[in-house]
Amino acid sequence: MHHEWTLSAAEAIALQKQLAAQLIHDHPLNLNAIRLVAGVDVSVKPNPAGVDMSQAAIAVLEYPSLTLVEAVLAVMPTPFPYIPGLLSFREAPVILQAVEKLTTAPDVFVFDGMGRAHPRRIGIASHVGLWLQKPTIGCGKTLLTGKYTDPPAERGAWSPLIDRQEVIGAVLRTRATAKPVYISVGHLADLPTSIELIMRCTGKYRLPEPIRAAHHAAGEFTP
Repeated sequence: MHHEWTLSAAEAIALQKQLAAQLIHDHPLNLNAIRLVAGVDVSVKPNPAGVDMSQAAIAVLEYPSLTLVEAVLAVMPTPFPYIPGLLSFREAPVILQAVEKLTTAPDVFVFDGMGRAHPRRIGIASHVGLWLQKPTIGCGKTLLTGKYTDPPAERGAWSPLIDRQEVIGAVLRTRATAKPVYISVGHLADLPTSIELIMRCTGKYRLPEPIRAAHHAAGEFTP
């Protein structure tokens, strides 16, 4: 599945359409077999020379205790311009560099971003999931595509996220009365068990602990 990342926008879109057909989004996670869950976060900032630099942070937590096992960072020049819908070409290369630094092998990766909740059904969680051939889940803070009805205010309530008459994710209330998050399968998972894992990994804050740990590991990124 590996491919070049230095593509034109048109080539990237064509590749997304090709790769989306390879995604597996109906494979239930075995929640009792999971031991390590990784959170993934990427930030981009210009350096003093005006060159955009990307930093990926991956935090690996033991499951179900959610204690931190390890955290790694990778930094590189941002290889792709900002184009909505093509975020994975901008972020995936530095994520893959960070993955190479891990000394553990996470069972599931949770991304601060989208999986199938994407116009071409292949957000960052899906794209990297195909590359790694590991279960991945997207947990986005803001809506990229699709329509939904607000879920009830209680913790754990959710409503389907729908695009072109297809359920592409869930709008999940991880904390009572807080803004929901947008959950979608990346690869090698299904939506019900993805929702369940996110809820099990979420404590008193809106975002699940693996993503919060990745944010913490990233710190204040100064390229």
